Amino acid sequence: MERRSFLRGAVIGTSAAAFGGTLMAGAVHAAPAQPGAGPYSALGAANANGIMLPAGFTSRIVARSGQTVPGTSYTWHNAPDGGACYADGTGWIYVSNSEINPGGGASALRFGATGAITGAYRVLSDTRQNCAGGRTPWNTWLSCEEVSLGYVYETDPYGVNAAVRRDAMGRFKHEAAAADPVRKVIYLTEDETDGCFYRFVPTTWGNLSSGTLQVLKAGTAASGSFTWQNVPDPDGSPTTTRTQVSGAKRFSGGEGCHYADDKVWFTTKGDNRLWQLNLTNNTYELAYDDSLVPGAAAPLTGVDNVTGASSGDLYIAEDGGNMEICLITPDDTVAPFLRITGQSGSEITGPAFSPDGTRLYFSSQRGTTGSSSGGITYEVTGPFRA
Repeated sequence: MERRSFLRGAVIGTSAAAFGGTLMAGAVHAAPAQPGAGPYSALGAANANGIMLPAGFTSRIVARSGQTVPGTSYTWHNAPDGGACYADGTGWIYVSNSEINPGGGASALRFGATGAITGAYRVLSDTRQNCAGGRTPWNTWLSCEEVSLGYVYETDPYGVNAAVRRDAMGRFKHEAAAADPVRKVIYLTEDETDGCFYRFVPTTWGNLSSGTLQVLKAGTAASGSFTWQNVPDPDGSPTTTRTQVSGAKRFSGGEGCHYADDKVWFTTKGDNRLWQLNLTNNTYELAYDDSLVPGAAAPLTGVDNVTGASSGDLYIAEDGGNMEICLITPDDTVAPFLRITGQSGSEITGPAFSPDGTRLYFSSQRGTTGSSSGGITYEVTGPFRA
């Protein structure tokens, strides 16, 4: 679904009357911070799992760190983070990173046609602080190490093929990845206070063993045009990748990344922003900036992982904030979709939809304990709009 950019130097509230004017085309419609604005009903009271949801939606816990996954003999990993879903016959698979160091890696949950868990297994081991990543069009999972000189590992969510380290994709503090099948590139975020935004251009699309790492070049303004320039030494040693290209644009703590419809969106936690790149005309701009939202309470804070639904809605998980997953609709409404209660020492990670779009998976990385061993992975089912 086509989405217009919605921040052009002004932010308008949910009603024109509230600000004495008419809504401006291209402005962000900042929904109230209270639950209930947006395409779904108000959030209800916390359910037995401590989750506040709109009417018609239900939740269940599918895995807990350090505990055996129901119906299997597999122990779920600590600190669950970035994730993605894959079709698997009449069922599907959810793969999840483990953000611990050392150890890291990633695991997978297999579901049957009715949603019953039919298996769980490890797909990547002995890596470091695997934070986010991204799904490829050829059904692999790119698991990214969020450490200095970290690597990207290409893993098989089906558990058949061994994981492969993809050195050509660069060594830096990786966060998320998003595949663009039109331009045949992979976009990459960097979790540094002065980080960059990259793309990897494989020599052959579908094969990440070789290619060219490039960095986005642009001015310091919040919007403008951009170009790409090759990173001379993707190995990042002795000179870090982010300091090799003069004019590379700096971003404050790159986090989640999502591609759809010739656009790529990514979040930066240092300034609580969502950025949009228009890939058809090589321009960039802010899609959300909480500092420009009128009033004391922005509807979305602590931006982190991001995914999209078939409706064109973006779902953005909070690291802190109100422990919410908020959505931004194609008509630019920003609103909470769910809230986890009683887990203020945690963060929400790994949002991903099942292939049919009826189930949303995500984790509370540290759960009620505030420890990496307290992670909880959830499933929410309900009438997600198409």
